[in-house]
Amino acid sequence: MTKRLPCPPAPGPLEAYAASFDDLFETLAQRRGFREYLAGLHLPRDRNKTLTCLAGTEPVIGAQHAAVQRLQFFLSESTWDQDAVNARRLQLLLAGPATAPHPGGVLVIDDSGDRKDGKATAHVGKQYLGSVGKIDRGVVTVTTCWADERLYYPLHAVPYTPAHHFPGGKNDPAFRTKLQIGAALARAAKTAGVVFRAVVADCAYGDHNSFRAELGDAHLPFVMALKRGHGTWQYKDAFRPVDAARELAWHSPHQPGDWQPITRAFRDGRTSTWWGPNGVVRLVVATTDPATLPETSTWYLATNLPRPGSPREAHSPHAAADLTEVVRIYGLRHWVEQSYKQVKDELGWADFQVRSDIAIRRHQTLVNCAFSFCWNTWFTPDPPAGEPESAPAPERGHTATPPAPGGLLAPGHPRRPWLADALGHAATLLASLDDQAPARRAPGPARHRRHRQTS
Repeated sequence: MTKRLPCPPAPGPLEAYAASFDDLFETLAQRRGFREYLAGLHLPRDRNKTLTCLAGTEPVIGAQHAAVQRLQFFLSESTWDQDAVNARRLQLLLAGPATAPHPGGVLVIDDSGDRKDGKATAHVGKQYLGSVGKIDRGVVTVTTCWADERLYYPLHAVPYTPAHHFPGGKNDPAFRTKLQIGAALARAAKTAGVVFRAVVADCAYGDHNSFRAELGDAHLPFVMALKRGHGTWQYKDAFRPVDAARELAWHSPHQPGDWQPITRAFRDGRTSTWWGPNGVVRLVVATTDPATLPETSTWYLATNLPRPGSPREAHSPHAAADLTEVVRIYGLRHWVEQSYKQVKDELGWADFQVRSDIAIRRHQTLVNCAFSFCWNTWFTPDPPAGEPESAPAPERGHTATPPAPGGLLAPGHPRRPWLADALGHAATLLASLDDQAPARRAPGPARHRRHRQTS
């Protein structure tokens, strides 16, 4: 059996993090490419993080440089499995004492789109792009994010493929809507061992009964926003109460389907059995001004978490949540917007220069790895003062590319080795954390130990 060759180390604390993924890469070139890509994503650049930028070459004229072509091959042609890399990233997050998810957090489902020109790139289509707030040509990706009051990180990401990419359009068996992708990602998070209080989404997902029903069938609790014009009685295509009632299943008093019995008592002592929908979705309104219900500070929410003391509480698989808890849960959704600012503005989520589906997915996985590395570094304690650091083992044979240009190393005498600027402290990417969380949760036993449009 051929001896595994050591890889040139990544700068500073990035090496220890990258080494956790080494067994997922078969060749020295793959391990080197993984380190170079992550290091490039963290570097401060005045221009976008394209492949030439990541490789440290000149734009356009450096496109054929060996370092650029090596990264291109690493993304598009190499044999490593991006799903296995993402699973390892989540494994490290779930095992970390400071990043492990807890039952007080939430699972945020959202999608984000960015402009992409041309027709040859996978997933490109004319669709609503949240980053520009209008319909344009681009790529949309459905994502999940775990968050509590002070911590957030991405879990899974799947690009949405518009219907025109399929021979059968929307009727093609391979076509999946954003709602279907989002529900699948919620189930994937549960399967991966991520715990959370509820699934949270905005009205682009919450307005769809089918999406809420799919989460309910998967026994997942949820708190979702509704548009202010959403019909309370809306069921499928029915808006009138009588039409909605006729859509509910009824077989007999012994098999009531969607109905439950209600006993009415009259003044003369008589009783009568009536029936009401056996619904599990609860409507909640939270506002700063009940008199005017301002659009910018009023939430219309739907949740399957039972109200404390309600008849459903004893039979519900989910713990009851009062109004304060429901509002706190939905308030955590906004952390996904904060994560978008960092993965897009700082880490180059939309700046890929590849066209194939697998290359786009790999780029997104590597960006998420770079994001998670920031939390890993933030929570890693400083080494004891005066402790010498062991030198890496030299690589056998000729090394065509040094581990990193000298300009990437931090000048002066930092308290431990860092990359310049962006890794001078992980706060560079996390500096926009607010002093106050978007919603405070009441003290309790579960408190954490550390302080659009869809198709």
